[in-house]
Amino acid sequence: MSDAPLDQQVLHSVENGVSWITLNRPDAMNAVTWDQRERVIALLADASATPDIRAVVLTATGKGFCAGADLRGAPAAGERVTGDVTRTIRLGAQRLIAAVLDCEKPVIAAVNGTAAGIGAHLALACDLVLAAESARFIEVFARRGLVPDGGGAYLLPRLVGPQRAKELMFFGDALTAPDAERLGLANRVVPDGELAKTAREWAERLATGPTRALALTKQLVNASLDSDRATAFAAEAIAQELNMTTRDAQEGVASFVERRSPTYEGR
Repeated sequence: MSDAPLDQQVLHSVENGVSWITLNRPDAMNAVTWDQRERVIALLADASATPDIRAVVLTATGKGFCAGADLRGAPAAGERVTGDVTRTIRLGAQRLIAAVLDCEKPVIAAVNGTAAGIGAHLALACDLVLAAESARFIEVFARRGLVPDGGGAYLLPRLVGPQRAKELMFFGDALTAPDAERLGLANRVVPDGELAKTAREWAERLATGPTRALALTKQLVNASLDSDRATAFAAEAIAQELNMTTRDAQEGVASFVERRSPTYEGR
């Protein structure tokens, strides 16, 4: 599968306003190559820029969601010079995670199997996480003598607190889907056979919502974790001001006054 065209390694379709991005290298447990990362980043940017795309689902084929970065072909330690690793991480794993966090549409992770290393962080960067019962989340870095990358030390403490984050990162033990849900890393665990169906239901529900309001809400929540109260309150007021210029906000208010269900256009 690694020799397949890139558009077969990362499948893409748009259905009912939902952009489906599917990692498709099951033989490699969907470990991501540089080219695959670039395609996912580009598809997320396209989702932000395309009004008719109103939600995104990230998922994968086979038994793995994403086993991390595909390190085959990476320079050996003796071939690297100072700055190579920093540049690789900044332009690779960190750009991928930032693309998910910065996407202007809601992003759902439908975690079908093992999510390890950068694969776990790819899922945790999403706005909502659905996990199949067989899914596992593994902070695998310590097992390999590595420091977490791809925003792991930024994401995990914000989701589970510093002590839990350290436990997961220090030991690198596999976390089952039910345990991930209990800790707050997954919104919901579903039977394996119902994952795609549930992801579709959630995504299509989001795709009929007030898209710009959801984008601004996502930005406010993400920024609030790094803001003081005054900054967060100011951002909230500006977001409300911007959103009130949208057709969907006007429709929402009108539907309330007229006692009917709103019909949102994503504009």
